[in-house]
Amino acid sequence: MRIFGIDPGSMRTGYGCVEQDGAVLRLVTSGAISAPSGASFPEKLHVIHDTLLRVIRETAPDCVSVENLFHSRNVRSALQLGHARGVALLAAVVAGVPIVEYTPAEIKLAVVGYGRADKLQVQHMVKLLLRLDKLPTPYDASDALAAALCHCHSGTSALAHRATRGVPRHLRNWRDFRPATGVRQAP
Repeated sequence: MRIFGIDPGSMRTGYGCVEQDGAVLRLVTSGAISAPSGASFPEKLHVIHDTLLRVIRETAPDCVSVENLFHSRNVRSALQLGHARGVALLAAVVAGVPIVEYTPAEIKLAVVGYGRADKLQVQHMVKLLLRLDKLPTPYDASDALAAALCHCHSGTSALAHRATRGVPRHLRNWRDFRPATGVRQAP
């Protein structure tokens, strides 16, 4: 089964496709969509839609998992995020793929085991679950992969527990995780 995850954003939209064969997970593709800096907002939405539609058709997923909207204090940002999310949903509908939605807390709980995990914790767990050599970047791509993995888990952290079985206990507690200093990434 292939699950395509989307992390909608008006500046950058993340995407990632994961293939699941039983308990084995494999990365198919991931990345982030950014429109040219001088593009108008409608042009950015057009780029997001067209790119997502193309990548969804290329990967032929069985389902699209999308991060649901969260509450925002900035009405303008929330509205722009809603537009980006709308064109992402439209791309999935046009491609003829069923859509499931998860809140950010549900995704973090399913992937990390902690609903208030930060982006770096999610990124590290995605790396572990997919057995990647390096962290998936940017954060938008790792968040999209986390949305896909969330659907693989069906809302549980059982797969995350199995993936970290051989890891020492102090490295499995994401609340206490502190990355090495100097490891920073632009949001």
